[in-house]
Amino acid sequence: MISRIRHLLFDNLVLKISSFIIAFLMWYGVAHDPVSEVSLQVPVEFARAPKDLDYTSDVIPQAQVRLRGPARDLRDLQQENVHAIIDLQGAVTGEHTYDLDTAHIHVPHGIEVMQVTPNRLHLVFDSHISRQVPVIPRVVGILPPGMHIDSVTASPAELTISGPARHVNAVERAVTDAVDVTGVSGKASFQTAAYLPDPLVHIASKGPVRVLVVTSQKSPTKDGLQ
Repeated sequence: MISRIRHLLFDNLVLKISSFIIAFLMWYGVAHDPVSEVSLQVPVEFARAPKDLDYTSDVIPQAQVRLRGPARDLRDLQQENVHAIIDLQGAVTGEHTYDLDTAHIHVPHGIEVMQVTPNRLHLVFDSHISRQVPVIPRVVGILPPGMHIDSVTASPAELTISGPARHVNAVERAVTDAVDVTGVSGKASFQTAAYLPDPLVHIASKGPVRVLVVTSQKSPTKDGLQ
């Protein structure tokens, strides 16, 4: 028995002493690191949100979080390591008020959450829907003398949009970026993109929109003028 204890105490003695010294120095450094506080502005994240539900504001809610901990850890702290999370499991359409206290803030080990502002958030949700709207090409520029536009067509002619129901139903069309037809004679095809006036409504397709412009010579009038 004594022999076993002796082996436990004295085998690899140098290694054990070195490990003890390193552990002591690490503990000493942490224990004597001054404590300080810092405030961070972080976006509020939604967890477990129902798939058929949409948040109806284009402004991402923010939280001011006051943190306390070792000065070294706070200096190295990045905003993306602090998460303000609201659980939306079971949420339905309409207005809802959620608590936002220290329990909703996730921070690295060793850092304490002292205060959260605001401590409540009022949110409005709507059902998520999709529908199709026509694509309207926007044409600008000056044609050559005597030419006029016969037709302007977009491909695809319709796009699928999605978002909160009230916002999606208010969108009548998707409009393309301006297509400059200056100098076009005959046919010309342009690759562009479409956009929507409401930032809460999204276009499902990420592909480009092709605009075909067909021009022709103006027919003379009876008095010889074009």
